[in-house]
Amino acid sequence: MSNFVHLHGHSEYSLLDGLSKIKKMVKAVKEMGMDSLAITDHGAMYGAIEFYKSCLAEGIKPIIGCELYVAKRSHRDKEGKVDSEPYHLTVLAKNFKGYQNLMKLVSIGYLDGYYYRPRVDKELLKEYHEGLIVLSGCGAGQFVRSLKEGDYQEGEETAKEYLSIFGEGNYYFELQNHEYGRYLKAANLDPAIRRDLEQLELSQKILFEAVKKLSPKLGIPVVATNDFHYVSPDDAPAQDALVCVQTGKFISDINRLRMIDVPNFYIRAPEEMDSLFTDFPEATKNTVKLAELVNLELKLGKPIFPIFDLPEKKTAVDYLRELCSRSLAEKYPDQVVYKTRMEYELSVIEAKNFSTYFLIFHDFVHWAHQQRIITNTRGSAAGSLVLYLLGITNLDPISFNLPFERFMNPLRPKLPDIDCDIADDKRDEVIRYIMDRYGHDKVAHITTFGTMMGRAAIRDIGRVLGMSYASVDTIAKLVPPPKQGFHKTLDDALAEVPELKDIYTKNLEVKRLIDLAKKVEGSVRHASVHAAGVVIAPEPLSNYTPLQREANGDKIVTQYDMFSVTEDYEGVGLIKMDLLGIRNLSILGHSVDIVKQNRDIEIVLSSLPLDDKTTFKLLGRGDTMGLFQLEGSGMTRYLTELKPTNFSDIMAMIALYRPGPIASIPDYISRKHNPAKIKYFDERMKEYMQQSLGLLVYQEDVLLTAINIAGYDWLQADKLRKAMGKKIPEEMRKERDHFIEGCIKNGLSHDRADELFKLIEPFAAYGFGKAHAASYAMISYQTAYMKANYPVEFMAAVMTAEYGDSEKIAHAMLECKHLEIVVLPPDVNKSVVGFSIEDVDGALKNTHPQGIRFGLSAIKNVGVSAIESIIKAREKGAFKSISDLCSRVDNRLVNRKTLDSLIKSGAMDGFATRSAQLMVLDQCLNEAHKRSKDVLAGQTSLFADSTEEATTINIKLPEIEELPLSELLSFEKDLLGFYLHEPPYLGLLKLLGDYTTVSIAGLSEEYIGKQLTLGGVVTEVKKVMTKKTSSEMAFLTLSDGISSIEVVVFPKVYERSLDCLQQDKVVILTGKIDKREDKLSVLVDTVVEFEANNLNLSQKTIEITVPSPGGAELLKRINQTLRSYPGQARVSILLPSGGSNLNRMELPFGVSSNPDVFASIEVILGKGTVRLT
Repeated sequence: MSNFVHLHGHSEYSLLDGLSKIKKMVKAVKEMGMDSLAITDHGAMYGAIEFYKSCLAEGIKPIIGCELYVAKRSHRDKEGKVDSEPYHLTVLAKNFKGYQNLMKLVSIGYLDGYYYRPRVDKELLKEYHEGLIVLSGCGAGQFVRSLKEGDYQEGEETAKEYLSIFGEGNYYFELQNHEYGRYLKAANLDPAIRRDLEQLELSQKILFEAVKKLSPKLGIPVVATNDFHYVSPDDAPAQDALVCVQTGKFISDINRLRMIDVPNFYIRAPEEMDSLFTDFPEATKNTVKLAELVNLELKLGKPIFPIFDLPEKKTAVDYLRELCSRSLAEKYPDQVVYKTRMEYELSVIEAKNFSTYFLIFHDFVHWAHQQRIITNTRGSAAGSLVLYLLGITNLDPISFNLPFERFMNPLRPKLPDIDCDIADDKRDEVIRYIMDRYGHDKVAHITTFGTMMGRAAIRDIGRVLGMSYASVDTIAKLVPPPKQGFHKTLDDALAEVPELKDIYTKNLEVKRLIDLAKKVEGSVRHASVHAAGVVIAPEPLSNYTPLQREANGDKIVTQYDMFSVTEDYEGVGLIKMDLLGIRNLSILGHSVDIVKQNRDIEIVLSSLPLDDKTTFKLLGRGDTMGLFQLEGSGMTRYLTELKPTNFSDIMAMIALYRPGPIASIPDYISRKHNPAKIKYFDERMKEYMQQSLGLLVYQEDVLLTAINIAGYDWLQADKLRKAMGKKIPEEMRKERDHFIEGCIKNGLSHDRADELFKLIEPFAAYGFGKAHAASYAMISYQTAYMKANYPVEFMAAVMTAEYGDSEKIAHAMLECKHLEIVVLPPDVNKSVVGFSIEDVDGALKNTHPQGIRFGLSAIKNVGVSAIESIIKAREKGAFKSISDLCSRVDNRLVNRKTLDSLIKSGAMDGFATRSAQLMVLDQCLNEAHKRSKDVLAGQTSLFADSTEEATTINIKLPEIEELPLSELLSFEKDLLGFYLHEPPYLGLLKLLGDYTTVSIAGLSEEYIGKQLTLGGVVTEVKKVMTKKTSSEMAFLTLSDGISSIEVVVFPKVYERSLDCLQQDKVVILTGKIDKREDKLSVLVDTVVEFEANNLNLSQKTIEITVPSPGGAELLKRINQTLRSYPGQARVSILLPSGGSNLNRMELPFGVSSNPDVFASIEVILGKGTVRLT
C-alpha cells in the first residue's frame, strides 16, 4: 500500500489547461503503486464518469472532485473586477450524498453564477456541504491569498469559517511545493519571469510558515498535493502549448500564463512527494487517511426511466398493448401475420420492462403529429411493427421485409435506439412540449466534446509557435483526411506518408511542431451541444449529472456526454432521445400546408401511393434539387442511369451511394436493366436479397447470411458486424473461424465458406442498415412526390425553409427556371414572411399559371417582427409610397436598417427609383417619428378625419437618375443572393459549362485533391503580402452566379495573371481543390480571362466506343443519356461491325464536355469507352 494519494489533479477535461488523458493518468498512478486517485477539474465534472470507470478497471479507488470557483461576494453578483476573480477551492466527494451535492454546486455555478467562470458562494457551500471534503486550495484559494496579501488574521478567520461550514475532519490545509527556488537558479532567466518566480517562492514560504502554526492551533490537518496538469515531466512543453491555444498567446510571449517555468505539475511518485515535505511528514500520510474516508459507489449501466403518467388503473404494459391493439384493428383487421408479429414484439418489450420507453416516444410523436409537425425515424427502429402501430415510424416493416431483431432482440440487454427526425423549424416546439410534460428541471440537451485530431492539432500548435499559416497548412494537409469518420493518428501518418516523414526528419522546426502536436492529439478542445441528444430524468437532473448552459444561448446541457450519461455505454443510465432537426421535413410540412392553402387539398403523407409514375419519371430525369438524400451531381447521374421504377430502387441508391459500396452501383444498374445478370452466391440468400437484386446492399444482408448460412443467432450476428466494423485482427480471426465452421455445418465447402466470408468482410464496415435506408427512402419519395405533383408549392416550400441561405435560394431560383416557374421579386405590397404562391400575369409565358413571390424574410436585415408590422399595416390598404409606408408601420420594428434593405433589394420598386427613395429615407422616418409624437400628445390636425389621416405624410421624391447598374447589382447580390437585374457578364457565365470540369455549385468533398477547371466571375479581390518574401498574392471570391468559392492565387501565378484578376472579370482557371477551415477552396495553377470567341468547343469531339453489339435498346439508352447533357461538343459513336472493324456514326446534336457525361456513358459501356478528341 502506498503512503501517498494525489488529491488535486487536472485531466484533459480542464479544457485547454489539463493534458492528462484519464486512462493514461490512472495507469501511471497504478504503476507507481498508489491505490487511490482524485480528479479535480476546473469548475466542471465532465470527466467524472469516465474517470470512475477507468479507476475501477485498474483496481484504483476513484475520488471524484472539482476545483470550484468561490465568489468573493454572492454568486449572483456580476460586476467589475471584484467578481471576475473568484477564489479556488479543492472539493472532494466523500460519499454518494457528497457526489450529488457536488453536482448541484457545479450546476448552480454554471446556471446561476457564471461570470467569466462558473462560481458558487459560501451560502451555497453551507447548503450543500454534506458529504464533502474540502482542501484550502492552491495559490488562488482565499486562505492562501489572504496570507500573500499579508493579512494573517484574515487567513486564520477564513480557515475557521471553512472548518465551521464543513465540520471537523472535512477541511484540510493544502500544501504544494513546486521548488521555485530551484528554477530561480537557471541561467539567463528573463527578468519578468524571475520576478514572478521570486513572488511565488515567497508566497509558498509564507504559506508553509502559517500552516505550521495554524494546523495545531485550529486542529486542521495538512495534506500535500501537486496540482498535476499532465502525467509525466516530458509533457510540460505540450501542456504549455495547450494553455497558449486557450489564451491566444504565442509560446514565445513572456507576459502570459506560464506554467512551463516550473515544469513539475506532473504526477509525482510517492517518494518524490515525501522528499518535498520533510518539514510536514504527516502531509503525505494524511492523503492516504483522507482517501480512506471516501466511500463512493455509483450504480451505472441500468436504465433510469422518467415518470410517465398513465391512465388510471393501467400499467405501462397494459397501456402499450391497448394502443397497439387498437391501431392493429384499424390498419390490419383479420391479418394473422401482423397479429403474430405484434404479439412477439410486445413479449420481448415486456420481458425487458421497456414498455415505458415506448410510451414516452409515442406520447411526444403523437403530440407532434397533432400539431402538423412532420417526423421520421432513423436507424433500425423502422423494423418494429409496434413502433409503426404507435405512429412513431412511417412504414410497415412486414411489407418491406425489415427484421425486428436488428432493432431489438431477446438476447440484447440494452435499450434499443429510437432516433427521431423532426422538422427543423419545429424541433424546439417538440422539446418544449417534452420539458412541459416532464418538468424543465428534468430535461436537458446532451453535451458533446470536440477533440484535437491530427490535422487540427498541427494547426493549433503551429499557430502558437508563430509559424506562418501557409507552411502549417501545407504540413497539416499531408496528414490523410478522415475516412468514414475515422482519423489517422499522426504516428500513422508519419509511417504512411513519405513526404511528411521526410520533412519531419530533416526540419527541426517541423519536428518540434509535430512532436508537440502528437502530445496534444486527441485532447478535448471544447464542449458543445449534441445535435440531437436529449435526456429525461425522474427527478431533477442535477441529481444525476452536473449541468451547464450552452456557450452562446439558453439551452441547459448535461456536462456528461452520451458515453457517460446514458445506460448504453455503462453510464449513469438516463433515457436518451435522439431528436434531430431535418430541413427536408420542414420543406415537406410547408409544402403540405401550401397545397392546402392554395388548392384546398389535404395531403396525407403517410397515405401517398408508392407507385406514382410521375414521381419516378421525375427521378429518372434527374430533377433532384430539394429531394432528401438524392441531391448532388453524382447521385443525380446514377438516378438518370437507373431510371428507378419502385421504392426498393430508392432504398438501394441511398444505401449504396456512400464510400465503399458506391462501386456496386453500376452493377446494380446493370442488373436492373438486365435481370438475367441477377445471381446469388447461395440460393438460400435469395429470400432476403431478392429486393437488392442479389447484391450485398444492407447490413441486414450480412446479418441474415450469418444466421441462415453460418447458423448464428442474432446476438452472434451483431457481434460479427461490430467486429468487422472495428477491424481488430484478433477478433476478426476468431469470427472468421466461427463463421467458416458454421457454414461447413450448413452445407458449404471450406473454400466456398472462406469465399463467402471474404465477400461480406469489407462490406460489414460500411454497410447501411436496411431499416435506415427504408426510412430515408420514404422521405426521399415523399419529397419527390410533392415536387412531381405540386411543383410550385414544393419550390415555394424549399425557398421558405432555406430563407436564411442566399446561395440555396439562388439554387432554387435556377431550379424554378428549369421547371418554368416564374419567381416574382419581393414587393412590400404583395410579399409575406415566406415564399408564397401568386397567379402570374398572362403576359408571362410559362407552363404554370402560378408563380412564387419572393418572401421578405429572405432579404438580409429584414426580421419577422418587421414583416409582421408591414403585413398588419397593409391590411388597411396597399402602401402608396415610401412616406406612406413609413407613417403606417411601427418604426421601432421597421427601422432605418430594415427600410434601407427593402429599398436596395427592390422590394419598394413599385413606388419610385431606389436612388430617390434612399435620398428621402431619413426625411420620411424623421417626419413619421414627429407625427407619432404629435398623435401621442393629442396634437393631431383639427381638419383630419382620423388619426390615420393625421399621421400620413407625403414627401415629394426628387427627380434624379437611378443608381448605376453595377451598384444595383451589388445591392441585390448582397441582400437577396441573386440578381433582379441581369449583369453584363451573365451571358458569359451561361457559356462556362462547356469549358469547365464542374460548376462551382456542383463542387463537393469528393473533389478534394483533384485538379479541375472552373469558371466564374471574380466578385472580390483581396491582395496580401507573403511573410517570407513580401511577394504579392491574392485571395479571390469566384462565383458562377449561384455559388461562390475562395480562390488562392500564389505570387508566381498572380504576377503573370494580374490583368484578369479584377472584379467583374469572367475567368477560367485550373487548380487543385483544397479544404481550408471546413470550406472548399481552389489553389490556382493557371487563370485566363474567359472570352467565348477565343474558346471554340464546337471543334472538340466526344468519341464513344461501343465494345460489343447491344442492339437498339442499348443505343436508345446512350441517346437518352447524351440528350440530358446538351452542349457544343460533337459526338461520334464507334459501333462494332464484325471483326475488328468499327463504323463511325456522327450524332446530329451537341453535348457538354462535363465529366458527368463521361461517367454516365461509362456506367452503361464500361471504363475507357469515352474520350475527348
